[in-house]
Amino acid sequence: MTPLPEDNRIQPVQDDENKGNQLFPVFVKLNNLHLVLIGAGKVGLEKLTAVLNNSPFTKVTVIAKDIIPEMHALAAEYTGVKIINKSFAEYDLDGADIVMAATNDNDLNVYIRQAAHDRKLLVNIADKPDLCDFYLGSVVQKGDLKIGISTNGKSPTFAKRVRELLEETLPDSLDNVLDNLKEIRDQLKGDFEYKVNKLNEITSIFKNKK
Repeated sequence: MTPLPEDNRIQPVQDDENKGNQLFPVFVKLNNLHLVLIGAGKVGLEKLTAVLNNSPFTKVTVIAKDIIPEMHALAAEYTGVKIINKSFAEYDLDGADIVMAATNDNDLNVYIRQAAHDRKLLVNIADKPDLCDFYLGSVVQKGDLKIGISTNGKSPTFAKRVRELLEETLPDSLDNVLDNLKEIRDQLKGDFEYKVNKLNEITSIFKNKK
């Protein structure tokens, strides 16, 4: 294994807590990217499951010395997932687009973060908010409707409870509503502003309904 660096040049970013959640929400087309995941224990399995549930065609390379059987079983269901049984080295990130780490070795986590930043890659380190460039939020999905929930890394458990509440509250038929709205949008004539105003008028029923 490549020796751990003595000087970790990139320092954790300290958020100004007085300014609230400053994270920028974005939905990434992971199906078009190469994800490298370091760690194949229970937390690694959780991360891989979340990725594949949302973007099942993502190319994923898992790097780990210790691999739980459930990880092999999950990987066998997806042609884009490859597991390599080895210790992490910097060159494992060659060709990667995004990085996730799920190890319980803090020195290794810092090393992975540095290696990712040296390649200008965004990285998520499990249970280490100060080392993360992005978080994996709880997700509510009803067909094509997808809602991401963030607590700014403070309480994934609370985000999970909000997700459960929304899953129970939002009807499964919402996807039919989206299909109908898309059909209406495609049939509308006029410029962009007219279409926006017309769709706002049509969907105002959701806001005004008691």
